[in-house]
Amino acid sequence: MKSIEVGAKPVVITPPEAEIHYALRDRIEGGQVKWIKKDFEDNDVTNLGRGEVENVVDAVFVTMGGKECLAARTHISSICMRLRIPVNVVDAPNLCTFSLPSTHSDGPLQIGITTSGKGCKLATRIRREVAALLPPNFGSAVERLGTIRRRIWEEDHRSQTLEDDDDDLPAQKPTFNQLITESDHSAAKTRRIRWLSQICEYWPLRRLASITDSDIDTILQAYSNPSHPSSTTQNSTSPLDISSLDLRVRPVPRIILAGSGPGSPALLTLATHRAIQTATVILADKLVPSPILDLIPRRTPLHIARKFPGNAEAAQQELLSLGLEALQKGETVLRLKQGDPYIYGRGSEEYTWFEEKGFKPIVLPGITSALSAPLFARVPCTSRGVSDQVLICTGTGRKGKAPEPPGYGEGKTVVFLMALHRVGELVDSLVAMPPVGEEEDGSGGRKKDVWPKVTPCAVVERASCHDQRVIRSTLEFVVQAVENEGSRPPGLLVLGKACEVLKGRGGARWVVEEGFDGFEGLDDVIGLHAGEGEMRGMAAERESAAAT
Repeated sequence: MKSIEVGAKPVVITPPEAEIHYALRDRIEGGQVKWIKKDFEDNDVTNLGRGEVENVVDAVFVTMGGKECLAARTHISSICMRLRIPVNVVDAPNLCTFSLPSTHSDGPLQIGITTSGKGCKLATRIRREVAALLPPNFGSAVERLGTIRRRIWEEDHRSQTLEDDDDDLPAQKPTFNQLITESDHSAAKTRRIRWLSQICEYWPLRRLASITDSDIDTILQAYSNPSHPSSTTQNSTSPLDISSLDLRVRPVPRIILAGSGPGSPALLTLATHRAIQTATVILADKLVPSPILDLIPRRTPLHIARKFPGNAEAAQQELLSLGLEALQKGETVLRLKQGDPYIYGRGSEEYTWFEEKGFKPIVLPGITSALSAPLFARVPCTSRGVSDQVLICTGTGRKGKAPEPPGYGEGKTVVFLMALHRVGELVDSLVAMPPVGEEEDGSGGRKKDVWPKVTPCAVVERASCHDQRVIRSTLEFVVQAVENEGSRPPGLLVLGKACEVLKGRGGARWVVEEGFDGFEGLDDVIGLHAGEGEMRGMAAERESAAAT
């Protein structure tokens, strides 16, 4: 379809009964492509072309495939080769006289990658990788550099013409017979072209991309002015202030919404760890564990949300305001959340808030505790024959209001986040029968199925941290268990038969398991806990390097 964009008039020949791609059909119906329903004939390549080349076609593309078409494909290719018509046969490099590159186009910048028919998908992959290395809108920089080159040539040509005119004057200038030195006009012309070649060869691409239209005038004026160092010295002094150019390519203010995972630094994504090390301001949730906060370089300002009952909205707005203030100063702001920013982390609200203020956030995922905490408590959220559904709920709705809990399902595993501070109310709503007369909803069905009190459940607190705790119980006794054992936030409640697939209670009302051994035996294999120390060491090294 690229050929149509440059004015080509493709002709498609297919058997009458052939099916064609819907995109090609749209082009045919739009009059951009001519469709001839017939079998191929040898004289088609000399009769269907443009009149200005005696109706010989410009190129032939053979798309028929399969072994049954091999003879026809070979025949068409041989005709084209004999008539010196470029031909491309799909999946047959030996029958082609040219191959189609995977192209990247950005204004005057054209990049083509070909594997000579050895792997079209690979060529596309390589093209994407190469294009990703270029600064955004680099085609505009290429256009500007081309403008500089053209205007230098025009100025040199114009000045040469003026000199030639001077030679024909009856009264020649006193400098006519002056000895030519390195500082003469020709040397100056050579130096500015050489300077342009050097910056194209050696300057970082991002610096080249930062050149503006006004810089073009600055460059040309500098080389036209004999008093400028760049036009009077042998050194290729830059007419532009390189430090000011580099300031333009420094990162713009950024806001990053990142999830810190369930608690262990070993479960941070590399992207989030990098964001922690490079951010200039960090705004953290109250429940982000201290092992994560320990990774923050001491030089980086840290603000922790001052959220407590009755102050959640004010604390949230305070963080947003601090973030906006830092962004307006050009800072890189990291909004560090527990778990994943889009799982009950107000991530979408904050994204919208900052975007409306003119700062589009970068969102980095985190391992959500809704799925990892049950895993570390040996609770498989799904298990064949036991649980085929996973539901993630919150125990605290907007403005502290308790949301409507889900109904019972035998094959359902429910994970409640932010619920342990009101676990008594939650359990009551799960096991309570609807009032008499309100058992049915408006459509005649039951409002919800009540959860049996014998339903297994597990409270998982500080998942993946060294002081992780798991309380295994049932809905009947879990409230009493939490009251007796106390609270160790952050925590969650897992509900369903999956809680006893791998480990049960042994008939007790509840059992308590202290400590985290989820990485036990892996230190020698992948150095997981050692990795936490390495992360801290990397942070210390960065601080030391910054100090020196």
